[in-house]
Amino acid sequence: MQAVTKKTSALRLLLATLILGSTSQLAAKPLVVCTEASPEGFDVVQYTTAVTFDAAAETLFNRLVDFKPGTTDVQPALAERWDISADGLTYTFHLRRGVKFHTTDYFKPSRDLNADDVLWSLRRQLDPNHPWHDKTSIGYPYFESMAFKSLLKSVDKTDDYTVVITLTRPEAPFLRDMAMGFTSIYSAEYGDQLLAAGKTAELNSKPIGTGPFIFQRYNKDAQVRFKPNPDYFRGKPPADALVFAIATDSNVRLQKLRANECQVALYPKPDDVPSIMADPRLKVAQTEALVTGYIAMNTQHPYLSDVRVRKAINMAFDRQTHVDQLFGKGNALVGINPYPPSMIGYNTANQNPPRDLDQARALLKQAGVPQGTVITLFTRNGGGPTNPNPRLSAEMLQSDLAQIGLKLDIRVMEWAEMLRRAKKGEADLVSSGWAGDNGDPDNFLTPLLSCEAASNGENYARWCNSKFQALITRAREVSDNDERARLYSEALTVYDEDQPWISMAHPKVFTAMRDNVEGYVISPLTSNNFATTRVK
Repeated sequence: MQAVTKKTSALRLLLATLILGSTSQLAAKPLVVCTEASPEGFDVVQYTTAVTFDAAAETLFNRLVDFKPGTTDVQPALAERWDISADGLTYTFHLRRGVKFHTTDYFKPSRDLNADDVLWSLRRQLDPNHPWHDKTSIGYPYFESMAFKSLLKSVDKTDDYTVVITLTRPEAPFLRDMAMGFTSIYSAEYGDQLLAAGKTAELNSKPIGTGPFIFQRYNKDAQVRFKPNPDYFRGKPPADALVFAIATDSNVRLQKLRANECQVALYPKPDDVPSIMADPRLKVAQTEALVTGYIAMNTQHPYLSDVRVRKAINMAFDRQTHVDQLFGKGNALVGINPYPPSMIGYNTANQNPPRDLDQARALLKQAGVPQGTVITLFTRNGGGPTNPNPRLSAEMLQSDLAQIGLKLDIRVMEWAEMLRRAKKGEADLVSSGWAGDNGDPDNFLTPLLSCEAASNGENYARWCNSKFQALITRAREVSDNDERARLYSEALTVYDEDQPWISMAHPKVFTAMRDNVEGYVISPLTSNNFATTRVK
């Protein structure tokens, strides 16, 4: 009996070892997400694109506050709580204790997060005398276009875990703004280390944050690899590793999903959604996102500076056909205003001009535009939520404009290159899109159409209208929602009169995934956070 018992125990031990080994191998499989473009970098305050925010802001960093998953409601993050003064000018944030920065082979933190890190992160963008202020060649586009330079009077600390931000004026969307990626909190200690070593560029290629994942490596146009942060203050993510596999073609992303080469595929084409839902191995998450697709018309360029020319282009554009072809019937609303109708201040009186080719030709003739005039359109090489097929979209617009005597020169380029050149004002037309970052109209109008944004290039239309600017500035300062809605509606009337854009569509957003993926929450802001996502 003794021998048999020993043999049985040995067999049980061997079996247990095999089971544990097998379980370990299964657990070691990473969560692979097929994404639509390469991030521009990892110093997130330099950028405004969703793909960069997914790879940096949502993955590597945290902010004082953030949004409850799947909503636009603000919740505590690095700040446990906050107080707001009666006049709305002073915000006191009380920091969470024990938050760890990432430990990597290039940085070993000697302390937890404290108020110095918050001061470093915000003053870097605010203060021209900050040693890091000039360490970016493109500035701080969100901070600047959101008018934070004039909004923030000071950023101070009263102790190691209390930060006081004083504003120059009341700002209704301020807390929501503070949940956006450009307010991500960096390690001041790491910043000092890089500055002393003369390696400031590495902040953009070797990031350090407090977020759910730790950066490992980036192969441009191929993949970004992360590992879970074991010290994450909300708990270690359930995925053993996270990989962003970059595939600009939505067809390729879907093929990889079906082959289980990735478990999540972002932004499938809307007309592929029915077949995905019919596949028992796959499923789809969808939401009525805060998204707009548009074409900016450079109002500083010859001919396009004339509102008659912009109106003629809008009259020639066959919107409904465009939207139906790109998104499929029922998957998008035709765009009229710069943001979707679910947001306050949406102007229902505004209407797109009826398609009238004769009137469009007459307007071009009045404006002195010769027949056969060539205008350039910049568009991206891969599809995303605001434009699932940029090449088709551009060719349809080309056909529309040919009917009124304009020749469209289509320039297709990689996403980051297109943005760089668009910001410099090189194009006549720029095909772009915007996903709301915080659920407030200001987040569409100020970054995309304000005079500040025209100055720093984020406003691709280079449109600066003093009446429009005064209205959106006032709306930021007002706390009453009804009054804010009235001001925004009036601002949209000004927008409609000047027509700096071709407003295209407000599409639904889809995410496809394998049936065994759990814990993913789709966001109306189109951000993708995988801190709670796992593969069964």
